[in-house]
Amino acid sequence: MTLLLVKTSHQLLSSAAMATCSSFCSHFPSINFRAFPISSFPTKQPFSVSFKAFSARASSGPAKADEQPLSIGFLGIGIMGYPMAQNLIKAGCDVTVWNRTKGKCDPLTSMGAKYRPSPEEVAAACDVTFAMLADPESAVEVAFGNQGAASGMSPGKGYVDVSTVDGGASRLISGHIKATGASFLEAPVSGSKKPAEDGQLIFLTAGDKSLYEKVSPFLDVMGKSRFYLGEVGNGAAMKLIVNMVMGRSYIATLLLFGYLFCSCAD
Repeated sequence: MTLLLVKTSHQLLSSAAMATCSSFCSHFPSINFRAFPISSFPTKQPFSVSFKAFSARASSGPAKADEQPLSIGFLGIGIMGYPMAQNLIKAGCDVTVWNRTKGKCDPLTSMGAKYRPSPEEVAAACDVTFAMLADPESAVEVAFGNQGAASGMSPGKGYVDVSTVDGGASRLISGHIKATGASFLEAPVSGSKKPAEDGQLIFLTAGDKSLYEKVSPFLDVMGKSRFYLGEVGNGAAMKLIVNMVMGRSYIATLLLFGYLFCSCAD
């Protein structure tokens, strides 16, 4: 009976994943979704995604960010931003940081990072600026609000937003950044604090392809995988798919364990 319940749960999880992904497939014509074969319990997420535009780490080995003559800005030193910036510093990158609460930057400056008092000054001082903000409103404000990063951008510079925002907010930020002549890349991450600390994040990027190629070594310092998905908005949409599938899988797993617990109690 237990084996039958487990098998049924696996089928439900796969169906939920397929249904969720299929509803978004029109946004990604080059993406192929398929169910994962399931052989044991517990399992990994019951789906995999194949991207034709996928760009993995170079086969000769991980790129080293300290080989790139680029200065890096990092805006937002919070739960995710702190370990991401820390990994860049540990890799030997030239990093300049900013956060609304300056004290959160102090441990990073003690490791060798520079500090600037506004996003504008960080962007003006750096070749590429990363931003990891808590919500779309903060991401928009930091990007082009008062003393926002856009005010410090210029041709040749790049802005990489790794925050989780909706497609509309991402396109809005992109428009303001590109109006300065700079390049824009959205790169929301899949992963939480621990993967961020371990450099095991997954980046779902979209936007300027040349900027993606330029910052790939830095993404490899902070993460284990990166995907390039085309035009701005596709990265945000894929992050939504990932969140929805993981949420459905989590709920289905809880229901299964609840049922098994009740069965054992009987």
